[in-house]
Amino acid sequence: MAIAEPVAGSGVNPPPRDALVEIDNVSLAYGRGPGRTLALRGATINVERGGFSAVVGPSGCGKSSLMKLVTGLMRPTLGSVRVDGKPVDGPLKIAGMAFQNPTLLPWRSTLSNVMLPLEIVEPHRGRLRRQRKEYEARAEELLEAVGLKGFGSRSPWQLSGGMQQRASLCRALIHEPDLLMLDEPFAALDAFTREELWGVLQKLWMERKFTVILVTHDLREAVYLAKTIHIMSARPGRIVATRDVPFDFPRTLDDTFRPEFVDIVHELRDHIGRERQA
Repeated sequence: MAIAEPVAGSGVNPPPRDALVEIDNVSLAYGRGPGRTLALRGATINVERGGFSAVVGPSGCGKSSLMKLVTGLMRPTLGSVRVDGKPVDGPLKIAGMAFQNPTLLPWRSTLSNVMLPLEIVEPHRGRLRRQRKEYEARAEELLEAVGLKGFGSRSPWQLSGGMQQRASLCRALIHEPDLLMLDEPFAALDAFTREELWGVLQKLWMERKFTVILVTHDLREAVYLAKTIHIMSARPGRIVATRDVPFDFPRTLDDTFRPEFVDIVHELRDHIGRERQA
C-alpha cells in the first residue's frame, strides 16, 4: 500500500469509526504581532482508539507542538482538538507522557518515581494513602514487565540510560491512561538498547490496549511500531500524507530487514526529503 496523498475535500486522515484523538484543521502560532512563529497550519490527524500512530517529518515541522496540543499543555490558535469525544481545554488526565530524557527525580527511588503520577492524578490521588500496597504492587508489576524486576529500590543514578527510560515508560503508564504520548523517547539511547525497547513498548501496547501517538525522527522505529504513519510538511507543519503499515503484530527485528519493510522506510525518507526542499 503506497503513501496516501491528500485528496481535495476528503481530508488527509478521515476520522475512523472510533477515534480517540481528533485534531481538526489546527493552526498554532507562538508569539504575537509580525514576529510571531507559525508552527502549525491546518493540521488534521485522527487516531483510532487502541491504535498506534507515528508522526514523522523534517526537523522543526511542529511534531512536538502537536503533542502539546493533544495533551492540553497548549491551545490551538485555530481549529479544534478533541480526545475521547471532548474538547481539550486543559491538561489531560487520561494521558501518559514520556520524553527523550527520562527526567527521573534523583532523590526518589525508582519505584517512587514510577508512582509519582498517582500523587497528582485523580482518582488515584485520593486513594493512594489507603491503597498504597495495591498501587506499589501495580508499580512492581510494571517494572517487571519492562525487565526491571528488583530495581524498584534503586536510585535513578544507579540505572543505565536504557533502564531509566524503561522506568519512565512505567511512570507514564502507572495510572492506566487511555492515551500514551511519546516524544522521541528512545532518541538518546544506543542502537541496541533502542531496538530492545521497541520490543518492550510493542509488548506493553499489545497487552494493555492503550492508544499511542509516537513522535520520532527514526523511520525504522516508526515502521516497526506503528499501524499508521503521518508525514508532516516543513514549518508551518501540516499533515501531507498518511501511510498504513501492513505488517502483522508482533513484529520482530528480523522484519526490519525484509524488502517490504525497507521499501516503506525509503518511501518515507523520500517523501520527507521532498518536504525539506519544498
